[in-house]
Amino acid sequence: MKSFLFTITLFLATFAGFSQSFKNEFGFKTENDAYLATLNDRYYTNGLFIYFRRAIDPAKLSEKVEKKTYEISVGQKIYTPYWGQVAKKEDQDRPFAGYLYAGGAYSIFYKNESVLKTSAEVGIVGPNSLAQDAQRFLHKTVGFYTPAGWDYQIQNELAVNLAAQYSKLLIRSNDKIVDLSGQGYANLGTTFSGLGASVLFRAGRLNQLFNSAYHNAVIGSSKTSALNNSEFFFYAKPQLNVVAYDATIQGSLFNDDSQVTFGVKPIVFEQQFGVNYSSKRFTVDFNIIFKTKEVKSIAKAQNYGGLSLYYRFGKI
Repeated sequence: MKSFLFTITLFLATFAGFSQSFKNEFGFKTENDAYLATLNDRYYTNGLFIYFRRAIDPAKLSEKVEKKTYEISVGQKIYTPYWGQVAKKEDQDRPFAGYLYAGGAYSIFYKNESVLKTSAEVGIVGPNSLAQDAQRFLHKTVGFYTPAGWDYQIQNELAVNLAAQYSKLLIRSNDKIVDLSGQGYANLGTTFSGLGASVLFRAGRLNQLFNSAYHNAVIGSSKTSALNNSEFFFYAKPQLNVVAYDATIQGSLFNDDSQVTFGVKPIVFEQQFGVNYSSKRFTVDFNIIFKTKEVKSIAKAQNYGGLSLYYRFGKI
């Protein structure tokens, strides 16, 4: 009998642990064209990002707001021509370039399932981004070829970038397993400037946008109960981008020190497909992205994959 009561107590304690909400989230995201096993190593070839997020005390929120969170992050992006070993600058169809930054973001999740996220990043484009060192270290570690051509990379430039993104639920099916959202964003800065719009389709075991891992909204205590204790869904997001400026392709706004630069394609279309699983503690997300040409050169379209892992802690 005592053994039975102990088992029931342990089960209830375990269940209560899973039903708890957490106020902090830590994790990382990695992006690489090698994840698609296409043997390509071109254009946006690698990205690594580390995040910490924290939910704001719900007692401080207005009636229209379900949650607010803030985020700090560091990240690095690496860009190469069609191959990472193009030693002659006349053969390069996109500049070698790196972008290293630290950033912060603030997200507001409204009761009507709209989301507003604003962010700022400060960093560097150029040799000081350590992109060349990072690629050489990675290739040496896995026994891949030695990169060549970084002598002609985009030169050092201070990066200050601002961004805003807005999402809004458009429709959700009566059985709560399919929904559609509209999204828009705008970037303004010395590295990236432009805007875009997309439609997000999700299908599976879903939560509201203010409780969903897709928007990094699992942390925090929502005023409205989540539709499910966990999420598992497929998503697709076609997006149209209007590119005003990209320093990793065009070089600095303020000088012409870079030896290899190109113009940008003003309109870029991308298609994203992904799958997401999220419990109270963990999120795992894998996606693939296909993009049309970004560079006014003989460069081709590109594709790459991304993997995100997040862990939540600090019970509310």
